Amino acid sequence: MKRLAENQLIQWMDSPRRKPLIVRGPRQVGKSWLIEKALGEKFDRVATVNLELHKDAHKHFQENLVPQRILQALEFITGRVEPGKTLLFLDEIQACPEAITALRYLYEGMPELHVVAAGSLLEFAFGEISVPVGRVQYLNLCPMTFYEYLLALGKDVIAEKLLISPAELSPSIQQNILSELKIYFLVGGMPEAIKTYRDSNSFLETFRLQSDILDSYQQDFHKYTPRVSVECLDTVFTAAAKSIGEQLKYTHLDRDHSYKTNRKAFDLLVKAKVIHKIPSCDPSGLPLGGSGSKRFKACMLDIGLMRRLCGMDAQVELAKESLLAMYRGRLAEQFVAQEMIAWHTRQLHYWSRGAKGSNAEVDYLTVQKGKIFPIEVKSGPAGKLRSLHLMLETYRNCEQGWVLQDGPYRELPEQKLVFWPLYATPQLGNRQQLPL
Repeated sequence: MKRLAENQLIQWMDSPRRKPLIVRGPRQVGKSWLIEKALGEKFDRVATVNLELHKDAHKHFQENLVPQRILQALEFITGRVEPGKTLLFLDEIQACPEAITALRYLYEGMPELHVVAAGSLLEFAFGEISVPVGRVQYLNLCPMTFYEYLLALGKDVIAEKLLISPAELSPSIQQNILSELKIYFLVGGMPEAIKTYRDSNSFLETFRLQSDILDSYQQDFHKYTPRVSVECLDTVFTAAAKSIGEQLKYTHLDRDHSYKTNRKAFDLLVKAKVIHKIPSCDPSGLPLGGSGSKRFKACMLDIGLMRRLCGMDAQVELAKESLLAMYRGRLAEQFVAQEMIAWHTRQLHYWSRGAKGSNAEVDYLTVQKGKIFPIEVKSGPAGKLRSLHLMLETYRNCEQGWVLQDGPYRELPEQKLVFWPLYATPQLGNRQQLPL
């Protein structure tokens, strides 16, 4: 499976200013595969130490942190490590926080050695150790995008169409891509789920795999205690999944727990990167996010896991003609948020009018070439986009509004609107991820 992040790994490998790299992301997003296969093939060999499995290796990071001594000790597990020829991979590094500290000394004492680590729940490990600020680099790995999903299924020609402006494609081609997107709504972007669907062509097998992934996440919740009860984390996790597209209030996430407890649970899930917090902001200028609004929404890590967690009936959803009708439009909003984060930005925002009694709201905001564009995920005629029209009238710096829909590309310059097919999120921002 090809991943967009391969380009970033190669750039890191070749950089003369390279530092130890920590690949971050929740379980099952493909961190270990990406490092051992995609990056590892560039080296003579990969020396892997899984710090969750090799508990006996922890002691090597708890004594003195002289790089040569650490390397000599690890070679009894990994075999010979030769700088320039061997990739040293410390997997599940969160299981040994002292190993994170040791990365600084490996960088300072052996800069010619390629060292990469991977881990989930790293923020909890960071709370126990001194983070080597300025001595490591980070790469955040997301689930596979729709583009990567198509490549994994061998649909390279369709995948390449995603990177072409839909204005240059016929409506029939755009509609074919949207038909493929309906399947992605159910399969999602977790690599093992995509592999299961590709190999078995079975939704049922794929859904079972998604349930296993969700079980592993919820088992991880036990690691957060005694900070927050497992019951509260479970409830907040499910409530966030069922509330995609809605403004959230901490008190409504779990009625059996307090505002403070719910907020702590929500923040822990954000730190674990299984949900993303999307704050409201003032779009009057850049950078976005400086207004300090207390209003926020959320999106899930992955659309397939979201659908499974919410208990949606896949057969019912597949029978719906419009992508925007599936789960009352929430799958479409989740898809757009997930793709925007993967392609364009780590922090997504939306607009909510602050006036008392107003419910005006625009789904997302994006930035392209220094300009702010509001994004609505909607079906129906342009005249019904009241919040979007209101925002364009209020904030004259926003010159154009973008509407993502289940249909082909079209422009309405007299209303300052462009209608994009729902799949076209790679076009809607300053693309940080480059195609392979």
